[in-house]
Amino acid sequence: MAAIVPDGATPNRMTASLSINSSELLDWYDRSQRDLPWRRPGVTPWQVLVSEFMLQQTPVARVEPVWLDWVARWPTPSATAAASAADVLRAWGKLGYPRRAKRLHECAVVIATEHGDVVPSDVETLLTLPGVGAYTARAIACFAYRQRVPVVDTNVRRVVARAVHGRADAAASPSPRDLEDVAALLPNNGDAPRFSVALMELGATVCTARAPRCGTCPLSVCAWRAAGYPAATTPARRVQKYAGTDRQVRGRLLDVLRASDSPVTRAQLDVAWLIDTAQRDRALDSLLVDGLVEQTADGRFALAGEGDGA
Repeated sequence: MAAIVPDGATPNRMTASLSINSSELLDWYDRSQRDLPWRRPGVTPWQVLVSEFMLQQTPVARVEPVWLDWVARWPTPSATAAASAADVLRAWGKLGYPRRAKRLHECAVVIATEHGDVVPSDVETLLTLPGVGAYTARAIACFAYRQRVPVVDTNVRRVVARAVHGRADAAASPSPRDLEDVAALLPNNGDAPRFSVALMELGATVCTARAPRCGTCPLSVCAWRAAGYPAATTPARRVQKYAGTDRQVRGRLLDVLRASDSPVTRAQLDVAWLIDTAQRDRALDSLLVDGLVEQTADGRFALAGEGDGA
């Protein structure tokens, strides 16, 4: 199997020898894949892009209803660009990390005005779009445009670490080597995009971080299984908490603003978080700095774009 190595890197003997049985993986995927709406026929590259923005650090179950409403309301970049920033923030709802919504709106504006309302297909151009990083650019090129490019997320890194390298988990930090590994695994034919999504699906549903279901794994060869499931040598990742964090406070403040069709007073915001007033002030300041909230001339507060002239 020839290795295709991205970004100008040169294949070495080790990457060229990597292998996962594509027939086993693809047969399993055809039988077991989840019915996710952004994978269905007829989904456009823009709608794939929207799903990738929403799925960052957010579970599929929370994304699906928001994505369905979003693409029905704003099916194209120009439709999203024409919406107000406040409408976009309201539609984002409780997906979290609302800066993603702001960046998605900015991305829609750039695509509509500079790319003829068509999502670019090549990775390098995709990387120039607001909010599109290395993973998202490759995911769009692969899943929307069926290109043979390596797509590497946490799930993929874990499957490769176990099945190919015999380790319990991937290294703590991503590296260019991850892209080289996955590029070497891709089939040299039109199955490569489906192989990429199947690899990701395997990590998300079977080869999971905490309770892998090795008894249902479709791969007949797994280096980790063959080695007797050696324990991880790196510290377990800490679960990111939410309760009591600045993120939660920001969310509470945004909830007040989303529920109002006109700017609100500071007193109306203050009651959203009475536990720690300094934390509340810090969270509000960060929302202002991020451009998600703005202050009117008379000192009230509104979602982005709704404070001018109020």
